[in-house]
Amino acid sequence: MAVRHAPLLCAVILSCAFSLFAIPAASAAATNRAPLAATLQKGGYVLLMRHASSPMAIPDKATANPDNTKPERQLDETGRDTSKAMGTAFKALHIPVGDVLSSPTYRAQETIRYAAFGTPKLVDRLGDGGQSMQTSPTGSADWLRSEVALKPRAGTNTILVTHMPNITAAFKDNSGELADGETLLFKPDGKGGAEFVGRVKIDEWPAIAAASVK
Repeated sequence: MAVRHAPLLCAVILSCAFSLFAIPAASAAATNRAPLAATLQKGGYVLLMRHASSPMAIPDKATANPDNTKPERQLDETGRDTSKAMGTAFKALHIPVGDVLSSPTYRAQETIRYAAFGTPKLVDRLGDGGQSMQTSPTGSADWLRSEVALKPRAGTNTILVTHMPNITAAFKDNSGELADGETLLFKPDGKGGAEFVGRVKIDEWPAIAAASVK
C-alpha cells in the first residue's frame, strides 16, 4: 500500500487543510476553516496524531500522577489543556469519532483521556518500543501506512495516537517539524491506498470550532 499525494485534491479540502499549517491560527480566515469541519463531520478520514505535550523527564513517584504507577512520561499542563480543548472542539463541531487506536504509553493514553475520545484499543506497533521514543520500532512504518489506508466505520473518523518517530518513519515527506499533538489527515480510497489531506496543530482545533459554529 502506498499513501498517495493526489495531484488535485478537492479544492475545498486542499485550500482548507493547507491553510491550517501555512497560516497562524489567529490570522486564518473563517472561510478557510469551516470546510474542514464540514468534511470531517461526514466521516471517512483517518487522523494520525502525535501525543500532546509531554516533558522528556520521567517523573518520580512523588510527582507522578496517581495512576502513573511505573512511572512513565506524562503530559504537562499544556498537554492536558490542549487535549481537553481539542476534545471540546470536536464535540462543538460534531466530528464523529469511531475507532481509537493508541500507543500503550501513558502519555498517549492520557492524550485520549483528556480529549474524551473514548476507550482506545492499545496497539504495540503504535508504541515507543520501551525506549521513550528514540527510534521507530522495527516494522512500524509499513504497518502504519497500511493502517491509515483502512476505511473507518461508516459515518465516523478513526483516530490513531502515537509518537513522532513512528509518524516520521512512515510519512517523512508530510511530517517535518511535527509539533506535540499535531495531526496528519488521510482519506482512505477503499482500494488499499490513502490520500494525504493536510495537517492540523492541536491548538488550532478551538479556532476551527470558533470559526465554524458562528
